[in-house]
Amino acid sequence: MVAGCTGRAPQPETFTLVTELDGDELVLKNVIEVAGRQGIAVDDSCYYVSSSTALYKYDKCGNLLQSNENPFVGLALPANHFGDIDVLNGEIYTGIETFMDGVGKNIQVAVYDAATLTYKYSINWEPESGQVEVCGLAVDAENGRVWMADWVQGNELYCYDIKSRSYVGKVALRPAPKLQQGICIQNGKVLISCDDGQAEYGEADNLYIADLYDRSQVQQENGLPVSVEVKRYRTMIDFARAGEIEGLSIDPVSGELIVLSNRGARIILGMPRGFYEGYDHEIHELFVYGR
Repeated sequence: MVAGCTGRAPQPETFTLVTELDGDELVLKNVIEVAGRQGIAVDDSCYYVSSSTALYKYDKCGNLLQSNENPFVGLALPANHFGDIDVLNGEIYTGIETFMDGVGKNIQVAVYDAATLTYKYSINWEPESGQVEVCGLAVDAENGRVWMADWVQGNELYCYDIKSRSYVGKVALRPAPKLQQGICIQNGKVLISCDDGQAEYGEADNLYIADLYDRSQVQQENGLPVSVEVKRYRTMIDFARAGEIEGLSIDPVSGELIVLSNRGARIILGMPRGFYEGYDHEIHELFVYGR
């Protein structure tokens, strides 16, 4: 919880799309400890956080409002793992799967009610897409689509139509950033968080950016480019210790960038395996960036 916090009001005079900024312009405004270690989504009034096996709702001061620690009830396919998440029109979109030792199965977009955190329905995964894991997803509200990322391969992002709940296509990332953890989309551009630093040596993780609808590239029949150029957006030097970066989101009210990071646990093949010196548990924190 943030002492004395009253939430953050809109800043119309200074509101600038995060994706139109140089990421190094962003300034760390706040750090909020949370229960979940995987994903973050933001709407007008709340933060939604996923752990591997639970969903949490917080106000923007970091006060826990609600939790669902048995979220896989009612799923058509068994699952044990949430990745990064997003929220749109009162629904939480989650990348969900059965995950063990770097391998994902039963991939799906599972949608939950933001008011109750209960499961509603799923968008089925298309195996022919080539996707083999889902580390996270993002809603592209402007185009009515949801995109999924893949931690195992990471060469492409995979697109589904929200209304028809059907697979649209994929876009190749050039060059593909390694160890992707989360994505968020604003104004057709995607920010990608990657666990590509080395925690053993204190090396920081990075964010990357790409234009999902780059008209200068060769277009597919589905209107998506064949590939998009990926550039470094920001090196996350603000983390208290180089640990494991996870999901990210953009506050639609304040325009702030919210990045989830874990520290304390050693992560091997995507799974916690003991702790670093000085830690007896893993700490999960939201890093809030503005201008």
